[in-house]
Amino acid sequence: MSVTVYTTGPSCGRCTVTKSALTKKGVPFVEVDIRTNPAARQYVTEDLGYSEAPVCVVEDGTGEDHWSGFRPDHIARIATRTE
Repeated sequence: MSVTVYTTGPSCGRCTVTKSALTKKGVPFVEVDIRTNPAARQYVTEDLGYSEAPVCVVEDGTGEDHWSGFRPDHIARIATRTE
């Protein structure tokens, strides 16, 4: 399992706290800035339908585990899968 966090850069407060919470829980992730990556922006906005950053996508083979915004409940849930 891996996690991709789609952000809008360092000025995004919810992005910063999401990354911090993932790090604190020991969940590895890759950050993708959608401001500089048009393909990622299209994926997040058109394919997934989100309009608010961050967008977290759990790469677990299902394509179904993703959310938008700071969600400590989801972070805690996926942290148990990496222990």
